[in-house]
Amino acid sequence: MFFQLVFRAAALSFFVVVSACSTFTETGSEPLGKAPQHKVETPGARQAEVPFRSATPSASSAWKPLLAKANQATKRGDYEQAMALLERAHRIDPDSPEVYLGMAKTHLAKGDKGLARATAERGLLYCSGKTQCDALRKYTR
Repeated sequence: MFFQLVFRAAALSFFVVVSACSTFTETGSEPLGKAPQHKVETPGARQAEVPFRSATPSASSAWKPLLAKANQATKRGDYEQAMALLERAHRIDPDSPEVYLGMAKTHLAKGDKGLARATAERGLLYCSGKTQCDALRKYTR
């Protein structure tokens, strides 16, 4: 009889602990895994909830300033600086045909036609638009 009482108490304790770990939420609270919401105050209007956004820019546009600087470096003949900037842009977005095009232009400006061609051919694997593909094909001939 004593062991049955202890067993029942232990089972009840187990179920209480397990139920405390359930995924149910209280009324009015957010479920786990949702992004936190920030309330935006607008005078004379209801409060709107805006999803939380991180402060870091997307990687898809982070390489564009590097590409612009590399183009400027190529125009002034600083090919080492241009290639360093383009390699950095390539590490950010290795599938960008614009970065491959910039590399091909810089290699050709240096006088390395073979490397310009190889780089442009690699960039053709990632081009999606006619303009991009045509610009890269120009360097493969």
